[in-house]
Parts: sequence; C-alpha cells; structure tokens
Amino acid sequence: METDIATLAKFLTPFLPFLLKAGEKATEEAGKFFGQDAWEQAKTLWKKLLPKVEAKPAAKEVIKDAADNPDDEDVQAALRVQLKKLLKEDSDLTNEIKRLMEGKVIQQVLAERKSTISDVEQSATGESVVQQETVARDESKIEGVINC
Repeated sequence: METDIATLAKFLTPFLPFLLKAGEKATEEAGKFFGQDAWEQAKTLWKKLLPKVEAKPAAKEVIKDAADNPDDEDVQAALRVQLKKLLKEDSDLTNEIKRLMEGKVIQQVLAERKSTISDVEQSATGESVVQQETVARDESKIEGVINC
C-alpha cells in the first residue's frame, strides 16, 4: 500500500488544519475552500483514521506538524511513516481506506503562497471521476492545465 499511503498523505495534508478545528464554521470554510466533494471525502477518511491517530501520541504529533507545516518534506515523510504504521496494524482499516480512496477520483492542482504551476495534465477515466479542479491562492498562478 506504499503508493496509497503517499496519495493519502498528499490528499489529507491540506485538509488537516480544518479537520483539527472543531465546529461548523471550520466545516463551512473548508467546504467553500476545497469544494464540497473533496471536503466530504477528507472528512470520511479522517473519521476512519482519527481513533487510531488519537491512540498513538507520535501519530497525533505528526498530524499536528503536518497541519502546521504542510510543505515541509521531512514532516511529510514522518506523516507517511505514521500512516503506514497505523494501516499496517489494522488490515480492516487498510481495506476501508483503500476502498474510500478508490471510490472517487478527486484531482486538484493547488498553488499557494505566491507559487507558480504550469503545464500540468490531470486525467482520469471511468465513471468514478467526481471532480478535477484547479485552485490558485495567495497570489499564485496556474497556467497550462489540461483536465481530461
């Protein structure tokens, strides 16, 4: 499940600041910010992972670090390690997360913090494709995106 862990970590990281906040305001903000389908999938995945994360202090700390420092490669590596450990310990959880990740295809090109992204192609096939989106925030630019 190596690739799935990397995909799971990449998918969840932008949502973590919102998932860690309590209350409806955070939910409303995230739904508007990311799109409702992506937000719903993130919440569903998080609901499955949360009991395991809460039970492991190291995982809980890494989740907070990833929410605070989403672009830090070392934090991302630590997040992947903790997710791998959690999923290795529970085959039912592993299967459920895999099923949830395969159930929908949500692709997002996201530029933040004055970054520039260019010449990206997103493609997916089948009836499970729910959403492909391009989002530029914080004075960022995205050019040449092809959604197929």
